[in-house]
Amino acid sequence: MTTEGRSEPVLKKGQLRLLMFGLMTGMLLAALDQTIVGTALPTIVGELGGISHYSWVVTAYLLASTASTPLYGKMADLYGRRPVFLFSIGTFLLGSLLAGLSQDMTQLIVTRGVQGIGAGGLITLAFTIISDVVSPRERGRYQGVFGAVFGISSVAGPLVGGYFAETNWRWIFYVNVPLAILAILVCSRVLRLVPFTRRNHAIDWLGAMLLVAGVSCLLLALSWGGETYPWGSALIIGLFVAGAVLGLLFVLQEARVAEPILPLRLFRSATFALANGAGFVIGLVMFGSIIFIPLYLQIVKGASPTRSGLLMLPMMAGVIVTSVLTGRAMSRLGRYKWFPVAGAALLLVGMLLFTRLRVETSLWVAFGFMVVIGVGLGLCMQSLVLAVQNAVSMRDLGAGTSSATFFRSLGGSFGVAILGAVLSWRLTAELADRLPGAIAQLTPEEQAAAGATGGAGVSINDPAAILALPAPVRAAVQAAFVESLHLVFLTTGLIAIVALLVTLALPNEQLRGAGPQGATGGTDGLGGEGPAPGGKPLDKGSKSEAAADMEAKSQTML
Repeated sequence: MTTEGRSEPVLKKGQLRLLMFGLMTGMLLAALDQTIVGTALPTIVGELGGISHYSWVVTAYLLASTASTPLYGKMADLYGRRPVFLFSIGTFLLGSLLAGLSQDMTQLIVTRGVQGIGAGGLITLAFTIISDVVSPRERGRYQGVFGAVFGISSVAGPLVGGYFAETNWRWIFYVNVPLAILAILVCSRVLRLVPFTRRNHAIDWLGAMLLVAGVSCLLLALSWGGETYPWGSALIIGLFVAGAVLGLLFVLQEARVAEPILPLRLFRSATFALANGAGFVIGLVMFGSIIFIPLYLQIVKGASPTRSGLLMLPMMAGVIVTSVLTGRAMSRLGRYKWFPVAGAALLLVGMLLFTRLRVETSLWVAFGFMVVIGVGLGLCMQSLVLAVQNAVSMRDLGAGTSSATFFRSLGGSFGVAILGAVLSWRLTAELADRLPGAIAQLTPEEQAAAGATGGAGVSINDPAAILALPAPVRAAVQAAFVESLHLVFLTTGLIAIVALLVTLALPNEQLRGAGPQGATGGTDGLGGEGPAPGGKPLDKGSKSEAAADMEAKSQTML
């Protein structure tokens, strides 16, 4: 039988906790690998060589994980969660083992792609699996804990990466192996208890190929544009055009097949469309701006990459605490709309606060700004995923959940490219204004050294080199960088206004499933219509009573 009509919980409390542990371990692997490698990349390149392929170590992982995410959701709907999740984590384990054994950059890039293919399913399937066994009303409590995993990985990644860079960088990948094996053993056992009925289907292989090819073209254009090739080059423009054409062909293909990878009918739901749109914009703000805060800490405050990860702790604490509390509050109130609205508003405030950064700004003031952004992200991330899941049926739960992850990741890719271009353009102008005067203050010998590069040897990707510059030049570069950041954060603030408007348009729907005392809203373990164990029948009187109780709780929360 399917999971849609059960009246009893699928798993006992102990089994559910064991499943949560396994899923969180898998999520931690994928989230950690997004941050752990960057700190050690200079060491890795120094040993393996291939500096010209430096960026591909990150790009291969990003490309594979983002493009494969929607495919995992659909495969899980067709074949069941257990085999698809085990394939995902097994692929990640294999990629990690081979990456640690790499002898040159080509091998490392290929194995990072294998890792990315596995990672594409770890996060989205974790949300999907927990949705199979917990109703939307209760799901927020569990998914809030998932949100905390991202915060932990953001802090732990640079620290662990820095440590292994100084000892043996191969353990950056080897450390995944025992954790992956543990997650396989735990999830394989518990997922056997979750029933699933395969349905007749025909896999849309053409749609899958069009999706992967289209997303790959867009991500390559965003990764190469402004860095490897000029934005106006024929290659970058061609990649954007190819991505748009392939995307259009994908939509046409999905409209005509019986089992589409991403069912277009889901977008007829205002909640589904708006929540995914908000996730895209939030991803643009989140991923596109967070990468610049560690750069500020390194270039202006002189922090090492490892220490800059520690200094991001206030933001991550905001994400972790707010994700957990938001999940619990959504489960108690049975509504989700005002959480992403409040989160988008706080993101707007946080971005505007960061436009006030100066070279001399105290770290404690910067920490306060970080907390505001962290709380905003914690309010948005899991509530939007829950909104998407609440808007789809069990039949489409995998595809719906993967769409939320996919659009957020795609938004982050656009954010990095757009805001990176804004920073580069503004920084070039600021340096042109400030460097001549700074160089004039140097001794003749120092001026000759600076003249050898025409003052153009400054790169924000090398904070250590900036800190080693003569004091007048270093001060000019730091001032130019901070002024350029103001425009970046102002841009993200304007984008956050879009996120605020989109979340305000979200319908204020009630989460399906029983509340903490078996209240209304569908009462079985998966959002069915029968009365919950220990709850009240859904007659007219109990509905009115529950509505009054909900209003009182809402006022208390506010």
